Amino acid sequence: MQRIPVLPQWGGGGSEEARESGPLTEEAQEVIMALWGVLLTAFLLLRWDAVYLALPILWALFIAGAFFRPALNVEVARVIEHDRFMEGQEVEVTLKIKALERIPSLKISDEVPEGLEVVEGTPKAVLSFKPGEEKAITYRVRVRRGIHVFNGVRLTYRDPFSFFRIDKVMEHYTELIGVPRIEEVQTPYSTKGTKITIGHLPSPRVGEGVEFHAIREYQPGDPLKIINWKATARTGKVMSNEYESERKVDVIFIVDAAKKGEGVLDYSIRAAASLMLNSLNEGTSFGLVLSEAVPLWVRVDYGKRHFFKCVDFLSTARPDENNMIAYQIEHLIRSRFPPRAQLVYVSPLMTEESRKALKIMSSYGYRVIVISPDPYTAITPESREEELALKLLSLQRKAHLKKLREHGIIVNWDVRKPLKVAIAEVLNV
Repeated sequence: MQRIPVLPQWGGGGSEEARESGPLTEEAQEVIMALWGVLLTAFLLLRWDAVYLALPILWALFIAGAFFRPALNVEVARVIEHDRFMEGQEVEVTLKIKALERIPSLKISDEVPEGLEVVEGTPKAVLSFKPGEEKAITYRVRVRRGIHVFNGVRLTYRDPFSFFRIDKVMEHYTELIGVPRIEEVQTPYSTKGTKITIGHLPSPRVGEGVEFHAIREYQPGDPLKIINWKATARTGKVMSNEYESERKVDVIFIVDAAKKGEGVLDYSIRAAASLMLNSLNEGTSFGLVLSEAVPLWVRVDYGKRHFFKCVDFLSTARPDENNMIAYQIEHLIRSRFPPRAQLVYVSPLMTEESRKALKIMSSYGYRVIVISPDPYTAITPESREEELALKLLSLQRKAHLKKLREHGIIVNWDVRKPLKVAIAEVLNV
């Protein structure tokens, strides 16, 4: 069960095509019906002089069709500074419209994706153009996490008599990515039992490294470079420096996207991205499991490109109705996970399936750190009854977490506090 998604090509622009429709307006249909009524009345009453009453109507229709019905021959460009923005950030969008013909009055509406909130200005305007003239509409949106696609710009024209209406959609594809907010956190990794390679995480194992540990008597076989000559002169014995060995851990980040924890999914995504940044800064290789209907597995790697790829995938995470995380994790452990890796499991632990997944990780001998955003701290009670219900649910949650502590280190995260505070509270216990 491995999903191999293809990253989209970032950047604005794209194909520009037009979908056009130009029916008569209701006013025009009423005028034509009146015209037919005049002609029919003149025919029935044999009053041919009444036909002259239809001439002003025919003249107005002729003028509207001949002089006030443009082809809406325009060029459209959407300008956004970048293609990636932090969630919650405000972004300026500029829509440039250039008319290649005279257009007396043109209504322009940019089709803003649902995930973007307009906070300043408006994506709609009514403008007039001379041939070759260019004008711009500027507005600001607030970005939410995810991939947001602008598909097109709608152009609407009515002639001054309101006889004709032309609708045209200029398909102009622009993609904007809202990445999760990231904060600085220090991950409480455990290096015991992991593979020994060069890395930044010190372990209690004594050996050759760069972090000073203690001074001891010289032992046969010690290299001369670790002899502490000052201590030797002071004690009269040959003394050597002792260093901590260094180890590098493979870290697997597992994100539970179950529908039941939808209220704190954004917090889970932010936590995973923040912990990945810590791994990147420490030079630690890491992988990602995003547990959705079809799990997304990003193999263990390191570096900035790998980090941004994982963050892009996290940005697309959506709540999953049929979450089978326990089965998915057991399958990946048997087929993909490196041995003796450190697992960081980000889950509100709301479902029996998610709690079973933790037990499976522990049963295979992996050391697990659980970052568990508390869903009840993300809810503001509106009555005394709701407040009491939340307290009862919180007590039930604490009972579940107490039973699960034998399977890993659990950080019960009150989402009203920064993540680093929640981690520090657990480490200080």
